[in-house]
Amino acid sequence: MSDSHDHERAHDHGHNHGDGQHDEHGGHGDGQHDEHGGHGDGHESGGAHAHDDHEHHAHDVDQLGYAVLTVSSSREYEDDVAGDAIESAVESAGDEVVVREIVGDDFDSVQGTVDRFVDRGDVDCVVTTGGTGVTPDDVTVEAVAPLLDKELPGFGELFRSMSHDEIGTMVVGTRATAGVAGGVPVFCLPGSENAARLGSEEIIVEEAGHLAGLARRE
Repeated sequence: MSDSHDHERAHDHGHNHGDGQHDEHGGHGDGQHDEHGGHGDGHESGGAHAHDDHEHHAHDVDQLGYAVLTVSSSREYEDDVAGDAIESAVESAGDEVVVREIVGDDFDSVQGTVDRFVDRGDVDCVVTTGGTGVTPDDVTVEAVAPLLDKELPGFGELFRSMSHDEIGTMVVGTRATAGVAGGVPVFCLPGSENAARLGSEEIIVEEAGHLAGLARRE
């Protein structure tokens, strides 16, 4: 069963976030807060909140170029609803999708495409959708992990936490993950439209500029 099918099963159980969006949501760790001003080792104290907030955003990248990769052996561009959801979230935030592709559930194809995206000078953030479940052909996490210089476990945990009210304990089936590769934040989302929308609208577009700025800071 693919991650999209898992998500459809979650929807059939009566959850608002629909067709598998949350079956593949991943884990929450200290990586998220370590990179945020006033929460981790970027600041020595939590005293002056206004100052911390200023420092939090001092290195943000204002205009982001996104690369979006849909991992699916069955979808084409005309029915890539998850990719559409991500692109919509990016554009609504005032940023731009500079490249968007679809590859099959193949380790080398996923890894090679993400690596190529990271190397592009016009890409500040990479978002993948699909292939984060637990079936044998779900290889996105395995393919992307070796490319990451740093992991961001807080993304997956927050994603799963936000999903719990909708699908309950089914969140244990998600492996959504994130990290930084070559100074570029990379986020791996499940393959459903609703999962892509939740992750991109509620988390990624809110934090990608900050993370990209921190990852590039000299």
